Amino acid sequence: MNLYAIKAIYLFEMHRTWRTLMQSVISPVLSTSLYFVVFGSAIGGRIPEINGVSYGAFIVPGLIMLSLLTQSISNASFGIYFPKFVGTIYELLSAPVSYVEIVIAYVGAAATKSIILGVIILATAALFVPLRIEHPFVMLLFLVLTAVTFSMFGFIIGIWADGFEKLQLVPLMIITPLTFLGGSFYSIDMLPPFWQTVTLFNPVVYLISGFRWSFFGLSDVHIGTSLVMTAVFLLACILILRWIFRTGYRLKS
Repeated sequence: MNLYAIKAIYLFEMHRTWRTLMQSVISPVLSTSLYFVVFGSAIGGRIPEINGVSYGAFIVPGLIMLSLLTQSISNASFGIYFPKFVGTIYELLSAPVSYVEIVIAYVGAAATKSIILGVIILATAALFVPLRIEHPFVMLLFLVLTAVTFSMFGFIIGIWADGFEKLQLVPLMIITPLTFLGGSFYSIDMLPPFWQTVTLFNPVVYLISGFRWSFFGLSDVHIGTSLVMTAVFLLACILILRWIFRTGYRLKS
């Protein structure tokens, strides 16, 4: 394992975050804070509690997950796409660095940024609504697993994309709608039976449900099911990345 190469790529990606602090950290925190102000404080005071939890606190896990998913994908996809765009990807591929080390470095940096952002948003949320975390270890586990999994997913998108427009296509057109429809602002138990069944085909439901359980002990699906679904998606991303580097898909052409 070439630890020096991993460290070099990782630190390079982390330094890029500090150079673009407004876009990478401040902007997502401010936009999420607006949700807390509007839904948590203004509207939340007029909505009754959900299973004994105030509405403002209830939506916090979903909003953190929304930022975590979109930022993980964006950080990882841009991190690998830009070397493709400027042509430096060939120097990386010809260097004595295995694809495992490349993935660890890029995905590790993207996941680290997302986790830092998630913690900042969590601290910001505590300023607006009363929060409690009943299962802090599970909360951290979901935070790390989700960040790593969707950073891998973003890495795949960065390899697949052949233009800057496609980098934003999946987060904006797929991930964000799935998150909003995955129980970020409501419990799926409020839906009619038919739509409850349809919603269970949304993979983001399991992430939000498991993450919310770590806060309040409430979930729309069993916590074990949420962990299994997260692990399945992580494994799928690993297998796709393995195939990409074995075949050179959109890397060597």
